[in-house]
This record gives sequence, C-alpha cells and structure tokens, in this order.
Amino acid sequence: QVQLVESGGGLVQAGGSLRLSCAASGSVFGIYDMGWYSQAPGKQRELVAYITNTGSANYADSVKGRFTISRDNAKNTVYLQMNSLKPEDTAVYYCKADIITRWPRRSDHWGQGTQVTVSS
Repeated sequence: QVQLVESGGGLVQAGGSLRLSCAASGSVFGIYDMGWYSQAPGKQRELVAYITNTGSANYADSVKGRFTISRDNAKNTVYLQMNSLKPEDTAVYYCKADIITRWPRRSDHWGQGTQVTVSS
C-alpha cells in the first residue's frame, strides 16, 4: 500500500505565497516523476508542474516564473512553492507520483488533494 499525503493549502490574499508538500509512504521502492495538478470547480484537472527523479522540472505556462517545484528524494517528498498567487490559481491541488512498489512494478498514485483559495 502507498499513501500520498499533502499539506500546506489554505486561504491567502492575491500576491501572497503558499508552499505545498506531498510525502509518499508505505511500499515505496523508488519514485520516478512527481507532479502537481490543479482542479478548479467545474473544470478538468490539469498539470501545474512535474519534476523527474533527476530533478528536471517542467511547468504550465500559466505558472512559469511564479511557482517552483522541488523534491527531496531521501524523504520521498515533492514541494510546490507558489508565489505571486492570483485568484485564478484557486483550486484543489493534487500531487501525483509514479511509484515503483515492487521492482519492476510501477504505477501512478494520487494524493487526496489540498484546497488553495486566493482572495482578491
């Protein structure tokens, strides 16, 4: 069994910052890509950023220059530093990880989501 537990969401004013964390635990042999997705009310879930196990990061155009994704492989944790937040960033944020549970078996796992609300 694998669990992804997110934390760090909340309510912030426009222009403020939040830092999300997502830690994987349980039967984790290794982790490939880790990423963050957002889902606003009435919209589809979309990719915000992802980072490979070697540290290469990619971002959605809407967050480039404002958000930074990072990971601590020793802690099986991925972070999302969110700066200069805008009301349109309001969404539930989910982390996803491509996890090897028993070599060579791998599969995607999702966190439960954390609410981010940005007030104008």
